[in-house]
Amino acid sequence: MQQVNIRRARAEEGSTLTDLSLASKAHWKYPQNYYRLWQQELTITADYINEHTVYVCEKGGGICGYYSLVELEEDLSTAGIVLKAGIWLEHMFVHPETIGEKIGTRMFNHLCGVVEGLGGSIIHLLADPHARLFYEKMGCVYQQEYWSSIPGRTTPYLIFELHNRVTEKRVNV
Repeated sequence: MQQVNIRRARAEEGSTLTDLSLASKAHWKYPQNYYRLWQQELTITADYINEHTVYVCEKGGGICGYYSLVELEEDLSTAGIVLKAGIWLEHMFVHPETIGEKIGTRMFNHLCGVVEGLGGSIIHLLADPHARLFYEKMGCVYQQEYWSSIPGRTTPYLIFELHNRVTEKRVNV
């Protein structure tokens, strides 16, 4: 088995992360018009990497996943919903070729350690509907549905309380 490494993203990796986001979404065979609507949300720029907490997961010398955290200093009203102040998991994508290899689990456990280091105790996230079960397996608790950027579509809002973390699930990376 190839070694897996998680490290901070570099600014020049933005296009690689954008491509990974789109490849991951494509795994679920969404309608083509969704990608046009998601284009801005899924584009990772050098500025984004420099301004946020972004980590990549490497396997065999290539990037097979990434996640990003955003800290909201105060509640943010956007698209008819209110995002609560705190730490949000904004992106977490795994390359479709590595689904089932525990890459997502490793990244989730890693991000929990990063959030602890930032002094956080709760992680907020709006998940892709197909990823909800994964996050629930990690211990996230479903709260409610929020409207998505796709008209007529909702996305689940979940939270993860670090004090509820099950240490057996933790993977040292």
